[in-house]
Amino acid sequence: MAEQVPSTDLITLTRHILAEQNRLGAAATGDLTMLLNAIQLTSKFIATNVRKARLINLVGLAGETNVQGEEQKKLDILSNDIMVNALRASRKTAVLVSEELEEAVMIEADKRGKYCVVFDPLDGSSNIDAGVNIGTIFGVYEIQPGSQGTLADVLQPGSTMVAAGYTMYGSSANLVLSTGNGVNGFTLDQGLGEFILTHPDIQIPKRGKIYSFNEGNSMYFHEPVINYLNSIKYPDQSIKNGQGKPKAPYSSRYIGSMVADVHRTLLYGGIFGYPDDKKSKKGKLRLLYEAFPMAYLTEQAGGLATTGTKRILDVMPTDIHERCPVFLGSKEDVEDLMSFYQTPTEKSA
Repeated sequence: MAEQVPSTDLITLTRHILAEQNRLGAAATGDLTMLLNAIQLTSKFIATNVRKARLINLVGLAGETNVQGEEQKKLDILSNDIMVNALRASRKTAVLVSEELEEAVMIEADKRGKYCVVFDPLDGSSNIDAGVNIGTIFGVYEIQPGSQGTLADVLQPGSTMVAAGYTMYGSSANLVLSTGNGVNGFTLDQGLGEFILTHPDIQIPKRGKIYSFNEGNSMYFHEPVINYLNSIKYPDQSIKNGQGKPKAPYSSRYIGSMVADVHRTLLYGGIFGYPDDKKSKKGKLRLLYEAFPMAYLTEQAGGLATTGTKRILDVMPTDIHERCPVFLGSKEDVEDLMSFYQTPTEKSA
């Protein structure tokens, strides 16, 4: 068998971003390109520190708590500082919102740009000791006409975002990005120091075979969620699939790192859910920098994202750290979930 020759026409993330800029023609100013390149740099920097975290004593608690009341790890604080400093230095941002900071960061006038970035600098960091994949999640808004950058510019529905993505740090560093023209995945080549296009035009399957819920909380789940989960764990055997065989139960896969669970869902299909329940009345995931970016990516890949009763990207935020229930994934799976939230009257309509 002949040895496969490595490709000599690599599509790097930088090349891809520039191609998107060229596609827009004269309407493109290059500002978003420079901003996304700054985010790319932060991902490389954080990836390096994640790999060396145990060796350079970045694992463990920093002795502080964030605005969510969660104990901050040293790597959380470092990743947040990396993001804030790089985005400020890009001179393309006006407002920054981080999970780790109680207040939004308003960029000084001499470094101010026209974009707002919302981000979770290191999602799932409590899992780093166990070697579980963790990641950075981000969403980008353009400030409103005439604004110098205020909270109103980030308290917008997710549907107004101009870009969103995440970087997952594990056995490899994978950056998944959408600028409103589909979803593409890139893998960091450590030798080149570049993100290379490895997953072009990601399309989530219309239906999957995997569900991803934290069933340790199932005693607190509301009835629609319990009934939906029972329907996929114990399917009616009288209902046949496309091959004329009884429907098989779904497999459960739950990592506990949103980036890792959503990444798998995008590639393989199925449904990811973190509902509101009797314990977490508004849900656990943050709307602005977790739910919105992941919902944006899911829809761009052909899937659906809902609170159970409403499209996530249509929710109007009122607080930068607001929480909301999240269900996202394959179109048909999410539609099945939503049907359990409908009243009998709505179902018969």
